Amino acid sequence: MAKLRYFDTREESKPAEPRLLTKHSEFLRTGRISRRREDWLPEERRYLTHEEVAEKTARKLQAAGEKTHQSINGFHRAIQFPKMIFHRTLADSPHLGYCHVTASRTKFARYDEVAWAFYIANFYSDIGDNDNFFDNIAVQNSRMYFAVAIKPGESTPEKMVVDRTVRGNGLLFRTNDPQIAIRNILLLGARNEQLRQIIRQL
Repeated sequence: MAKLRYFDTREESKPAEPRLLTKHSEFLRTGRISRRREDWLPEERRYLTHEEVAEKTARKLQAAGEKTHQSINGFHRAIQFPKMIFHRTLADSPHLGYCHVTASRTKFARYDEVAWAFYIANFYSDIGDNDNFFDNIAVQNSRMYFAVAIKPGESTPEKMVVDRTVRGNGLLFRTNDPQIAIRNILLLGARNEQLRQIIRQL
């Protein structure tokens, strides 16, 4: 696959200065030759490095993570989550990335206690069945909220890995709707059925 190239669009968004339609007619009319660089040389696109793109993506992911954490902790004082925000960009596509927002433990369905982590990504995809965390990335959907069951990593460089014994692939939920995501996180964090009933009615 060809390596992606990125260029700065800020210059292109500026309104263009009016240019002389024909340089020769201006010369014939006034006897002057235009010395303005832009009349003769088109502006070159400034290409961005992958590191610059990754930095921009990281800032956006960090801001989204902070805002989301504030939203879920602002619901009820009985449901509070630790702030554990960090982000990663995809190696070959630094304009794509994901942000870890929080993690906790909960009891639900037939599982006694499940450790889980909540993420935001700026794309939509399937959660992979193997070492690939993401499969079938679809960038036309601009955001994905998801939670996965986690467990300590064994013989891996990662401290925590997806616990695929929960629901077959470890995925607790996945949506592109922020309201559904927040409701699901609140349900995971609710300590009793009374609170869950209130959240379900939202």
